[in-house]
Amino acid sequence: MQRTDNRLNGPSGDVAPEVMRRPRHPAQSGDRESLAMRDAGAQRLAHGLAWFSISLGLAQIVAPRLISRLVGGNGQYANLIRFYGFRELASGLMIFGQGHRPAAAVWSRVAGDAVDIATLAAAGASPRMKKGGVAWATAGVLGVTALDVYCARELSRERAGQNGIRMSRSVVVNRPPHELYAFWRTFENFPRFMYHVQSVRTTGPGVTHWVVNGPAGTTVEWDARITCDTPNERISWQTLEGADIESSGSVRFEPRPGNRGTIVRVDLEYRPPGGKAGKLAAMLFNESPEQQIYDDLHRFKQIVETGEIVRSDGSPEGIGDVRQRPGQPSGERAGAYGGTAASSAAPAD
Repeated sequence: MQRTDNRLNGPSGDVAPEVMRRPRHPAQSGDRESLAMRDAGAQRLAHGLAWFSISLGLAQIVAPRLISRLVGGNGQYANLIRFYGFRELASGLMIFGQGHRPAAAVWSRVAGDAVDIATLAAAGASPRMKKGGVAWATAGVLGVTALDVYCARELSRERAGQNGIRMSRSVVVNRPPHELYAFWRTFENFPRFMYHVQSVRTTGPGVTHWVVNGPAGTTVEWDARITCDTPNERISWQTLEGADIESSGSVRFEPRPGNRGTIVRVDLEYRPPGGKAGKLAAMLFNESPEQQIYDDLHRFKQIVETGEIVRSDGSPEGIGDVRQRPGQPSGERAGAYGGTAASSAAPAD
């Protein structure tokens, strides 16, 4: 039995891991830090609004006549103010009760703000209310409403992103960055190492059309635009609006010290059709994006180092969806990623 050699030997003979897994995160470090800061800020604001809501609610329950005087009501409407106090108290407790991202609870505060504004507008038309107190109260409610809306939108944005998949995979390839960049930048090469990709066509300046196999024999198509192209260093992309699949990502080519190959790092953010349900269906059919990228990088490494994709004789269909050619005795490598190069297989230990 033969098996594929899973090592990369540089000029100095050192051994590097073939594929390195890293924690999932958004596609770019700057975006990752910005999203993290916005997320943390929205959570802190939500907690601040919760404490404000609880404090105001308790004040309205305990001293409704005092609150009435402050807003120009001369101590009237105590029962209504007390009722609003219970609502404020419930909203604050809901925010804490929903945990990390209490978007629904904050949106409930926005609904309560709308009721407060309508109540104050009606109170302003009453001759028994002091106009100055009503105006002061309305200005305060409008300010709090703006904070509530901002916080709810930020929390909802993050909640929507949870249906997506964020991942990062990397592989060490024994080739210089400029060769790998040139091979990757020729997008028509993708079907050679991306098993699920049927075709990639350049349809305009920086625009490509993709046809990809989906779960259960389906086909998915979309258009993508290059958003960053730094020769020999980085390529970034994003699907166009209206695409069947929303995704963005980048591939980076990072030279290792001492000319010992290149780290090819792929960062991807992907939202499957149907959200979480689509992700689950894809995993049931062994077509999860995480496994696809892992396998694609494995084949990319083999094809640029040896010119072909190899497998062990004990795995005739390859790894998962990876259909590969049998391992061959090591020999002279063909040039320029051709189809007749010898494999990197090695005898089993």
